[in-house]
Parts: sequence; structure tokens; C-alpha cells
Amino acid sequence: MEILIVEDELEIAQLIQLYLEREGFSCRHCRDGATAIEMFQEQKPDLIILDLMIPRLDGLEVCARIRQQPSSKDPYILMLTAKGEEIDRVIGLSTGADDYVIKPFSPKELVARVRALLRRTLRHGNQSQIYQTQHFIIDLEQRSARRIINTNQSTPLDLTNLEFELLATFMSYPGRVWNRTQLIDKLWGSNFYGEDRVVDTHIARLRKKIEPDPANPTFVKTVIGVGYKFEDPVILG
Repeated sequence: MEILIVEDELEIAQLIQLYLEREGFSCRHCRDGATAIEMFQEQKPDLIILDLMIPRLDGLEVCARIRQQPSSKDPYILMLTAKGEEIDRVIGLSTGADDYVIKPFSPKELVARVRALLRRTLRHGNQSQIYQTQHFIIDLEQRSARRIINTNQSTPLDLTNLEFELLATFMSYPGRVWNRTQLIDKLWGSNFYGEDRVVDTHIARLRKKIEPDPANPTFVKTVIGVGYKFEDPVILG
């Protein structure tokens, strides 16, 4: 697994790299946002550890630009920030970050967060399975998701890794009501750190990509006081 560390404080970057390389990860490092974009385009890392306050382009801008770029590899993004206010965390997650760590942090905790994120890639293991409903088809092995236009036509969905996992979870159990805790356990596992409102943020981002009208969702519906469920007739056979 390739990890890109974007951190302008050299001592912190070296500490992160030391702990990750001890765990067998391959790490590269840069100190500003513009270089981070270049290295992402050239190296296609599996995960980016991204400091919020970096020169040239800040972490939010870097995160947004990476999510906007078409790429065969959509990296997980773990954001580092010295800001503890809730609004900063929410902004980071809504921009496309998958998780965040507040400075100062424990290097062991950071490694645990990295492993939890990368475990999502391995979660489906050697399964070869396709889920299909009336309007969507998702291939777990190929990591592809498509919207079905008609019998002979479909269009790819541009989903982040977490959005893909979220849609796959919903499509594997159509009609099931999921609460936030269940979705966190399914997507993040036991190593989740943070608030359950993270789920709402990613639900909103998924709706923007699959719903005709995200404000009045047809597929990912809110069950008031409980959680969310996915409604779309299953195609058998």
C-alpha cells in the first residue's frame, strides 16, 4: 500500500513515516499542496495523510481537487488538523476526506486509523459478486458502479471509495433500515474514531450522485428517528 504524507512540519512527517514504514507501508512525503497534487497525479497513492494548514494550497483545496479529478485509483484521505472545532471537521469531511485526526495525536492511533481505512479495500476479500436493482448495478470485484438508463444502456457513477462501499451496503440488503451505528460498523469497523454525524455527511454526498432530486430522495430514504434504507426493486438472475 502506497501512502502520501502531506505535512509541512518535517518532524511530524518523519514521525508518521517512521511508524507507518514499521508496519510495512511504503511512504512518500511532500510539504505543500501544489506538490501534493502533482505527486497524486504521478504516483496514485492508496491513501493520503493530508495536513489542513499547508503552504500554496491548503488541505481543503487539495482534498477538493483530488476528488474532482478522474482517476483509476481514488485514494482514501485522512486529514490532520490542529483545529478542534466541529465545523472544521464537518467541512473537511464534506469536501471529501474519509477521516480526520486532531493534533496532537498518538502515532499508534494514526496507524490504527490508516489500517481501518485501508481495511475497507480488503473488506470484500475474494468475493466475486454483482448486485443489481432496477436502476443500479454494482460489481464488488471490479469496484465499479453504474446507473441503468434502459435495457441496453448504463452510465458509470463517479463514487469515492466510501460512497462505493455505502451504496454496496445498501444494495446488498434492499429495504433494510440501517442506523448510524450499524453503518459505521459496516464501513469503518471497530477502529472508528469520531462522531456518528459523519454518516449523514456521506449519505448527503451519495445522494447528490445517485438521486434525481437529492432534496427529495427516491432511493436512499431517511427513516425518521431510526436511520436510512435503500429502496429499488432487485433484479434477479
